[in-house]
Amino acid sequence: MTHVDQYDYELPKELIAQEPLRNRSDARLMVIDRQSGSIEHYHIRDLPDLVRPGDAMVLNNTRVLPAKLVGYRTTTRGRWTGLFLDADELGVAKVLAKTRGKVQPGDTVTLQTRNGVDDVRLLLLARLSGGAWAVRPEEPEPWVDLLERVGQVPLPHYIRGGHMSDHDLDTYQTVFAKQPGAVAAPTAGLHFTKDMLIYLNDFGVELCTVTLHVGVGTFRPIGTEQIEDHQMHTERAQISAETVNRLKLARSTGNRVIAVGTTSVRTLESASQNGELEPWEGETDLFIHPPYRFRSVDALLTNFHLPRSTLLVLIRTFGGNELMKRAYELAIEEKYRFYSYGDAMLIL
Repeated sequence: MTHVDQYDYELPKELIAQEPLRNRSDARLMVIDRQSGSIEHYHIRDLPDLVRPGDAMVLNNTRVLPAKLVGYRTTTRGRWTGLFLDADELGVAKVLAKTRGKVQPGDTVTLQTRNGVDDVRLLLLARLSGGAWAVRPEEPEPWVDLLERVGQVPLPHYIRGGHMSDHDLDTYQTVFAKQPGAVAAPTAGLHFTKDMLIYLNDFGVELCTVTLHVGVGTFRPIGTEQIEDHQMHTERAQISAETVNRLKLARSTGNRVIAVGTTSVRTLESASQNGELEPWEGETDLFIHPPYRFRSVDALLTNFHLPRSTLLVLIRTFGGNELMKRAYELAIEEKYRFYSYGDAMLIL
């Protein structure tokens, strides 16, 4: 058993990136070679020099929903905030909600736009577990449309206390985002520009996509003393037969599968639980921790993660415990920018 304290570290607050860089590809890139133990310093724009023609790069094409809801309880005008999680085919949504005072089923909440203008009303239907409520709009409307109109970017708390600026609508979204459903960005993908994707493709890198809708659990630290006792949150994921075939072809010709982000890793590994990568769609609660054996990932591009988090456990499992601890110590020494809007590492 492994105590969660082994995945703790001290980070100066000034190293937590509060804004994205003006040019995504100017982010720094720490390159870590697991075989030699070497650590070198580059920039994301150098990525084409660090990959080989024939390598397959796996991108998570989930699209972040403006899932943060702000408004007030219609009768008392008490402030109310919510985080949209998902909705069923009848338009009933599951929303994590916060407000002062007691709220009862049948109460309504008036949502406000990003400019503070009153908009749609939500009817609170039933209290669910974990601080969530079942809700639906008083006037039927597709949730995607409603969120685009009144929702805010659900920034993690360590970026400006979770308060969005208008530019976050673009910068907290990958340029290849396609499938709406995430409440947090697959942050390693934020470094890519359209020009870089074109260059990588022309260079001969196979650009493949999977989908994992990043859930609210990504914000939560490990809550148990022993990491093995932690219950992972579930997230919806999908990998197509086309992507599987392209990845198998890359490996069969001696090339690497490079996962962009821990979400791509979890999708690939969830689809490999029978021993071999297969087309797959479903919910995953895969928690990757030692002594996990990776089946479908050869290299990983990822950001620097929160202490005591499942993501930090994953990258130390993949990169090697002592080597990754040294890499994080060096990143702090060299003043790398941490977390969602921060710099990245490439583990080879």
